[in-house]
Amino acid sequence: MNIDGNPTRTIWPAGDVVEIIDQTRLPHEFVVKRLRSLDDAAEAISVMRVRGAPLIGATAAYGLALAAARDVSDAALCAAGDSLIATRPTAVNLQWAVRRMLARLLPLPAAQRAAAAWAEAALIADEDVVRNQAIGRHGAARIEAIAARKAGPVNLLTHCNAGWLATVDWGTALAPVYAAVAAGVPLHVWVDETRPRNQGASLTAWELAKHGVAHTVIADNAGGHLMQHGQVDLCIVGTDRTAANGDVCNKIGTYLKALAAHDNGVPFYVAAPGPSIDFELASGREIPIEERGAEEVTHIAGLDAQGRLASVRLTPSGSRAANPAFDVTPARLVTGIITERGVCAASREGLAGLYPECG
Repeated sequence: MNIDGNPTRTIWPAGDVVEIIDQTRLPHEFVVKRLRSLDDAAEAISVMRVRGAPLIGATAAYGLALAAARDVSDAALCAAGDSLIATRPTAVNLQWAVRRMLARLLPLPAAQRAAAAWAEAALIADEDVVRNQAIGRHGAARIEAIAARKAGPVNLLTHCNAGWLATVDWGTALAPVYAAVAAGVPLHVWVDETRPRNQGASLTAWELAKHGVAHTVIADNAGGHLMQHGQVDLCIVGTDRTAANGDVCNKIGTYLKALAAHDNGVPFYVAAPGPSIDFELASGREIPIEERGAEEVTHIAGLDAQGRLASVRLTPSGSRAANPAFDVTPARLVTGIITERGVCAASREGLAGLYPECG
């Protein structure tokens, strides 16, 4: 996608290193960080310099390429994969990418593994872009259908960041937005701030602004009010892991938006690329929910009066804080799942119809 007119990806190889956009510095600073080792890649995933299920998977793939540059033995590659998988438990793309890389590398002679690792990681990244472009086309058709029967712009609500910053390019939930805007559809996006890390306020708003898409940042609890007053035409969110029955795990707060949409008759779609669907899990109850550090709730980052990045405490020093990073939205609340292969019902039958090889 574009940053002030310049096409940009979130991750790319640069010689024998990998470069990423350091998302912990957005929206106030645009910083490119170099990953030189497996440890650098694991740290970037763990502290959320990269985040979003598809981008986590691509980073893990490049992390294994960096590991292979130092040691291509079976033991070293498997240990590298284990260390990457341990960084974040919820997003299934992480495990998917590691398993795919190891399946490609381990059968090869040692002399071929390093080059093959870089090639496979690049392929995973390129496939992500193509996959998300297709999600954009399928989702844009739903937006265009709404635009055809109403006056004024289509008002779309999204939660967290599932734009191009969460993927290699294009995004999942925001890919239909970018495709619809490119087709000339009048469109406005309600951007949930998405506490506690504020990925909506800091990342979604930033990338929409850079791409020239009309948007408004709202407090997380404002979405239901807007739906009650007819100011939301549809919701599209992303997913970190979708179970085989259509239950969807996404950033904490997604479930509440789905409940409000259901109560107000607002279509609620989930953009889910194939690698985010975990056909090994029967339902969302089996999805591990990451519990992150309390400081993400107790503190908030921003610019101080001198324009410097600073962190300030929000809560009393003696108050405890819990920080579950994700929740599960039951399939019954999901209007449809938008994949690279089309839109289907949020059900075992619907997903199996698009992915018969996985059913």
